[in-house]
This record gives sequence, C-alpha cells and structure tokens, in this order.
Amino acid sequence: MSAPRHQQILDTAATLFAERGFHGVSVHDIGSACGISGPALYKHFASKNDLLTQSLTAISERLLAEGLTRSDSAPDADAALDALIGWHIDFALGNPALIIIQEREWANLDAAGRKEVRSLQLAYIDVWVDTLRTLRTDLDPAEARAAVQATFGLLNSTPHSARISESAMRTRLARMARSALLA
Repeated sequence: MSAPRHQQILDTAATLFAERGFHGVSVHDIGSACGISGPALYKHFASKNDLLTQSLTAISERLLAEGLTRSDSAPDADAALDALIGWHIDFALGNPALIIIQEREWANLDAAGRKEVRSLQLAYIDVWVDTLRTLRTDLDPAEARAAVQATFGLLNSTPHSARISESAMRTRLARMARSALLA
C-alpha cells in the first residue's frame, strides 16, 4: 500500500474512533470514509484492532522521534525544555483525534500492542524527565516523572478545553506547562 493511502486510512480510522468510539465504528465505516470497501481494508491491515494499534504506535513513535530531535538539537536544557513543550503543544493542538483515542481506546489494544505503545511512551517520558532533572536537580526520577506525566495531562486536555484562538491557547499552555514543571 502506498504511504499516503496507508496514512489516509490510519487518519480516517483515528477520526472515526475519536468521534464514535472503537466499538462504534465498523471496517465498512472506515472503508467508506476512505472511498474503498470495508473488506478492502483487510488487504492492508490484519484487523480493526490492527488499525488502532498502528495508529497508537505511529503517534508514539512520532512523539519520541521528534522529542529526541528537539531535545538533542537544543543548546542547553532550558531550551530543550521549551522545545519539548512546544513540540507537545504542536502535537496536541494539531491531533485532537489521536489524543482522544489514546485516552479512550487504550483498553481495546491487545497485550502486544499495549506493550509496544507503552514502551515508546515511557521512552518519550524519559526524554522529558532527563531534561527536567538537569534543570531541577532536587527532583528524584519518580518526582520528575510525576511532574512530566501531570504536565502531559494538562497538555493532552486540549481536545476537551474551552477554545480560545490557537495562538492564545499555545501561549497559555506553554506558560502553564513550564510553570508546572519548574514549580
């Protein structure tokens, strides 16, 4: 399958899962929204669960890869923290459906899918924890992890937040995240 078609199917499935829930969407719904038959999806994905797993794996890989890139290219830990915050805000504001399915559909992943996604998520968290502990040497790893995960909760709440302009939301989230992490 071509990369654009593969991504189209993943994006469409994520949007539908976010709107109607995993069990409220059939392969026929996904296929129809993509302009193909539902059974044609089985040429590209093993199952509807495979679609969910690949969606959540792909977003976790993307978060980790970009987080590492931004952190590694920053001149110092302070700039790295700002880069990580900016990246996560970009992601959260630009991908509300993916945030929603990560939150709501976790239980629908099979054990292997949960293990793979969780491993990627923990690696992403570790990038943040390492950066934060450079700035906050008083935090032990568990405290830093708690601060990072609480900040993710703040940033990932954007699909449910009252909407203000995107630039105002971006500024507000960045200030709040930085304050929460460094408090």
